[in-house]
Amino acid sequence: MRILYIDIDSLRPRHLGCYGYARRTSPNIDALAAEGCVVEGLYASDVPCLPSRTAFFGGRFGTVSGVVNHGGLCADVAPEGHERDFRSRLATGSLASRLSRAGLHTASISPFPRRHSAYQMVWGFHETFDTGKGGLENADEIFAPAADWLRRNAERDDWFLHVNFWDPHTPYDTPEAFGNPFADSPMEAWLSQEIIDAQRASYGPHSAREVPEISPVLPANWRWGVGEIRDLADAKVHWDGYDTGVLYADSYVGRLVSMVPEDTAVIVSADHGENLGELNVWGDHQTADEFTCHVPCVVRWPGVTEAGSRLGGLRYHLDLAATILDLAGADLEGWSGSSFSSFADGGRDRVFLSQGAWSLQRAVRWSSFIYVKSFHTGLKHFPRHMLFDLGADPHETRNLASTRGDVVGEMSAAVDSWFGARAGECAYGDPFSVVFDEGGPYHANERSGTWGAYLERLEGSGRGAHAESLRKFGGQPAREF
Repeated sequence: MRILYIDIDSLRPRHLGCYGYARRTSPNIDALAAEGCVVEGLYASDVPCLPSRTAFFGGRFGTVSGVVNHGGLCADVAPEGHERDFRSRLATGSLASRLSRAGLHTASISPFPRRHSAYQMVWGFHETFDTGKGGLENADEIFAPAADWLRRNAERDDWFLHVNFWDPHTPYDTPEAFGNPFADSPMEAWLSQEIIDAQRASYGPHSAREVPEISPVLPANWRWGVGEIRDLADAKVHWDGYDTGVLYADSYVGRLVSMVPEDTAVIVSADHGENLGELNVWGDHQTADEFTCHVPCVVRWPGVTEAGSRLGGLRYHLDLAATILDLAGADLEGWSGSSFSSFADGGRDRVFLSQGAWSLQRAVRWSSFIYVKSFHTGLKHFPRHMLFDLGADPHETRNLASTRGDVVGEMSAAVDSWFGARAGECAYGDPFSVVFDEGGPYHANERSGTWGAYLERLEGSGRGAHAESLRKFGGQPAREF
């Protein structure tokens, strides 16, 4: 058995052809989908990067492992305490450890563990290779060591290789020689000047007024993109930068796939998605909403998946990891996800989602709806409750919470109940309480220099009323709906 798992950071499903995108961003991933299965409703349980990969490779929800943030106490796995054995449960129960016990040689090519000090991700791997630039690598720089590994190992039996590409993660730095393949391609029609004007009157890191974070000045390493979104032309430049990164990564996906034997299982997925204007987040992953949490999943598993098939239903990315383990003959005891190795429709009625590094949000996704509850806004103009009908409003432009109090009440209680039950398994108690007590999420902490600097930016850019509100309420939502 041979398994190639391609992990593309910040890859948004709706910007891939096999998920219905009109631009030709993903010919190689689309070709893989035509030979295998598109899993339509896969969601990262915990976002963004560090919580997501800790959950995927460790098999436990962030509320259980304690990892929900990018800094502070909850950026590290909660200690097992006096029950810790000679080897920890997370180390012996990790994805790679289980695959190793099942007889597979495991390898990972990724700068991610050192980028986030996330060494729990590599527990159990026989080989790891750090490409050395902390996530600023272009796909060609990741491809080189991956191709070298495959030249040496592709024909051997029983291996699992994890390859972590970073295009299209910001900064948009695809090599200039690649050009802009989408210069003449129109954008999707959902975005309007009216929406952009409303966003510019609002605020937040990576918002329309401050795309790079809290300033409109693009750092030198951004080759493509704009510092602020003033109109639809600016929005197109931003989308072109993202889509060019997707296409660049896709080109190296094709090269990797061409190097493996035909009987190799190939999977393409991501740690999280990306907001490209939704909820006034441009080129980042700050929410527990559809666009940050929905991840692509394309699986070509010879003898298991049917060519050109699509798998409906809702699932966690931990379910994908469970499926890999199941099909590899590894044990699933204690794993939070459930295998869908039959690739038959079904899935879960609901998935519960968490964001703890940019804001403190918890959400539930069901049917065509998503409900998002904000505990700390993370310097954003979020209300306490957001409810969207993604069937009628696929880009989250109309918050229905004020008119659907019955649904809000039911789902708010469901969120509190589901996360509360799992917090009892964590040595920290509820990790969100810990993060809140520390001053909020790492990237928008009320005690950080970023918080004060951004309030000054708001006052200097005609948005002093927002700065006043932030001083009054801190990270607490200033409004219910």
